[in-house]
Amino acid sequence: MSNPLDFTRGRVALIGIALCFVFTAIMVAIPIAANAAPVGLATAQPFVVLGGAGVTNSGSSVLNGDLGVTPGTSLSGFGAPAVVNGATHANDAVAAQAQADLTTAYNVAAGQPIAPGNELTGVDLGGLTLSPGAYGYSTSAQLTGQLTLDAHGDPNAQFVFVIGSTLTTASASSVVLTNGASPCNVFWKIGSSATFGSGTAFEGNVMALTSISLNSGVTVLGRALARNGEVTLINDVLTLPGCATETSTTPTETVTSTSAGTTTTSTVANGGAGTKKKPKGKSTKPSAAKTGGSATLVRGKNTASGVSASVQGRRINTVTFTDNGVRVGAGGSRTVHVAMTPGVHRVVAHVTFNGGTKSKTLAFSFRVPTPVLHPKFGPSQFTG
Repeated sequence: MSNPLDFTRGRVALIGIALCFVFTAIMVAIPIAANAAPVGLATAQPFVVLGGAGVTNSGSSVLNGDLGVTPGTSLSGFGAPAVVNGATHANDAVAAQAQADLTTAYNVAAGQPIAPGNELTGVDLGGLTLSPGAYGYSTSAQLTGQLTLDAHGDPNAQFVFVIGSTLTTASASSVVLTNGASPCNVFWKIGSSATFGSGTAFEGNVMALTSISLNSGVTVLGRALARNGEVTLINDVLTLPGCATETSTTPTETVTSTSAGTTTTSTVANGGAGTKKKPKGKSTKPSAAKTGGSATLVRGKNTASGVSASVQGRRINTVTFTDNGVRVGAGGSRTVHVAMTPGVHRVVAHVTFNGGTKSKTLAFSFRVPTPVLHPKFGPSQFTG
């Protein structure tokens, strides 16, 4: 007579084996998410803003990089108080080549394969945390709130967003890069137009087929590149990230950010667009006159009146401060005072340097709680 216990054990073992086969079959059936292929901007890399039909600015926008337009010729609103910390190319050969290279980059991004699990049509980007890869929207995409891009420690991780029609961000939305993610490796291919709501803090390279519109107080660490239409700015700050070129080895330097007694150190690229191949027989050692720029963002203590922020360093040319995307402080000042209004404050310092050191963006955040009003109870005034 068989042992009932042995029979039970055998049945459990068979069920376990069957489940393993089913699980394996399921894992085989689910495609592995495709890695995104690198997207090279080539000669478009030095441009922080490039338009097809024109570029129009209102107010005191700051462009930390080159400005260009072609085949159009209109560059409007770039006298004082607007600042362009770079070269300007109005329908010249440099802008034309940059547009040609932008078209190539746009097509490379558009051709990225999208794994089924990375098709996000109908999903708001706000609140998501995404790993490296290519993500698709067959029509429009919306960002409301914060999108986090996590490189998982890989500084070369690529993020490519292939959007069929429009990209729209709500006011005060943001893109946050973590664990080694770089704005140099984030690309947004927009099938028609991109519109950024007021106070948006955006990162990455925006490549739109037609137009790009930035409402007031938008900050971009990356590029706004439009192939056929206009780029429109209103009191915005755009800064090139410190990206190494494909044709050179880029020297690095250390940037330190100090916040409330805590010091964070990171290594950033000094080189970038315009770095050339080493001529034969010449030294690759960087000239001391062209490198060595450094910047430290120092946060003061919280007081009843506010928080101070200052930038210290070497070879600093300009410093532009924003609080939640809105410019604060007087032009040219390296110290600002941020009022203690309730809510979350993201203070950003956009720094440019004399010489060959690439511009940098340093930041810290702090929160001011909303005061709770407690009713005062006392003796009743009713005497009837």
